[in-house]
Amino acid sequence: MTSSVSNLQILHEDNHIVIVNKRIGDISQGDKTGDIPLSDIVKKYLKKKYDKPGNVFLGVVHRLDRPTSGVIVFARTSKALERLNKMLRERKLKKTYWAVVKNKLSTPQGTLTHYLKKNPKNNKSTTFTKPTDGAKKAILHYKIVKELETHTLLEIDLETGRHHQIRAQLASLGCPIKGDLKYGFNRSNKNGGIHLHARKIEFIHPVTKDQLTIIAPVDKEDSIWKNCI
Repeated sequence: MTSSVSNLQILHEDNHIVIVNKRIGDISQGDKTGDIPLSDIVKKYLKKKYDKPGNVFLGVVHRLDRPTSGVIVFARTSKALERLNKMLRERKLKKTYWAVVKNKLSTPQGTLTHYLKKNPKNNKSTTFTKPTDGAKKAILHYKIVKELETHTLLEIDLETGRHHQIRAQLASLGCPIKGDLKYGFNRSNKNGGIHLHARKIEFIHPVTKDQLTIIAPVDKEDSIWKNCI
């Protein structure tokens, strides 16, 4: 189900940035698997569309986990990349996620604060309720959007961007994301993904200074997501 140039879903494109709806299975940039990363697919798309000679510049601004889907921003110029990286550090890129989870949270909305410690050996983060050596503070805000038959749809705003933050924090409450075996869901999804979708990103354009709000559609062929909209 990974992307190719032919099925790439472009959400926004201009001379400075390109924003894509990442599919489940795509890797944001090259890794040890050797699989073709989404960044290379976007480069091929730009090269073909604009008939560009030589190498195409494309900067990876942020990443999404392989089993997740949703909005991801790439920079088309080094100036845009530098400015977007600065905005990311200063938390000026507002990201909103949708997550379909097991069980119900005790309150319809709230804030979760934990301390997350990444284990590189199993590529997993452990949550702690108190400051711990090597752990980073993680904060997210959630609200229940819809009660499904056996699951709950949450909307999540990240205050910090830690490794597997949403997955680990929700699992720590006994509400793992659907399909997320790594964090305690009881069975995998058929497509190997999890029901975590980067739904929206809002920021000031790094060059034009226009306000951008980009929404990534969910996969309507997925019966769970279809029931969410």
